[in-house]
Amino acid sequence: MQVSVVILNWNGKNYLQQFLPILLEKTRLSYVEIVVADNGSTDGSLQLLKEQFPMVRIILFDKNYGFAEGYNKALSQIKSDYYVLLNSDVEVTDNWLLPLVDYMEKHPQTAACQPKILSYFNRTHFEYAGAAGGFIDYLGFAFCRGRIFGEVEEDKGQYDDPMNVFWTSGACMMVRAGLYHKMGGFDADFFAHMEEIDLCWRFNSRGYQLTCVPESMVYHIGGGTLQSEHPFKTYLNFRNNLLMLYKNLPKKQLKSVFFKRAILDYLAVFQFLASAKPKNARSILKARSDFRKMKPNFLDKRKENILFSTATSFPMIYPRSIVVDYYLRKKKKFTTLKFDQKPN
Repeated sequence: MQVSVVILNWNGKNYLQQFLPILLEKTRLSYVEIVVADNGSTDGSLQLLKEQFPMVRIILFDKNYGFAEGYNKALSQIKSDYYVLLNSDVEVTDNWLLPLVDYMEKHPQTAACQPKILSYFNRTHFEYAGAAGGFIDYLGFAFCRGRIFGEVEEDKGQYDDPMNVFWTSGACMMVRAGLYHKMGGFDADFFAHMEEIDLCWRFNSRGYQLTCVPESMVYHIGGGTLQSEHPFKTYLNFRNNLLMLYKNLPKKQLKSVFFKRAILDYLAVFQFLASAKPKNARSILKARSDFRKMKPNFLDKRKENILFSTATSFPMIYPRSIVVDYYLRKKKKFTTLKFDQKPN
């Protein structure tokens, strides 16, 4: 068995200097290799790796290909049984990898898994990007076990049971190498953001499971490349979310979902304007405009996803609007949500 821990780096020299020694110290396993794929960094990352971390395998790219295509290019050059996609701003803990490996070895229907992800700066609380496993509602809005929108829960052990989820976080995701390539990897047209949810939707639709394994735990800084409300991040999240829905939704749901999404997206525009954030408001409008332009190019991807889908239902998709539940019904914790079928 071979496991490759792969960090995709872009101008993350400071993070590499801070977290790579911890990763090497806490991942001393004979079947594990550490790889850094560099997305054309200009901050001295390469020199740092060569001088201070000669034991780390380096894959070099000539420019920044983004998260999605960058990982696709890197993983095409790595032969392994499992990939662990790890952000450069993640601090691993003792025994972080073994529970993930053990779970994947014992559950062949699990395509990917993630650890419990806590905040690096607020270490008693979950971290925004992944927490204890990810879900979406029927309109495509993402949330987590332990985090709904801006409401991040304290970790009190309430989610310490392994649980099947709809998506696993790209901040720290262990995935079967063969399945990753069989599914075509990340969608490079996404560039960054939402690509792991899109990939996990394909796993779900073909009958595989995704799981959070809380026995494994890491700390994540988050927003290491783009801050949470950076206008470009807002743009990518809204555009890619619409592309993901178009690629994966059954035909009978398309019109209804996109009509309701339009209403909520324009409400978000007004919310940003009311909050004196006009750049974010414009980002949503541009995202919707660019989605319409890109939509014809995604028709073949949509046809392929529908053709190969074997799932007849998705119990991990929340059947109600998480926006309505959060803002109007004040449901701020995962335990207050009611799925039609309880995730197991």
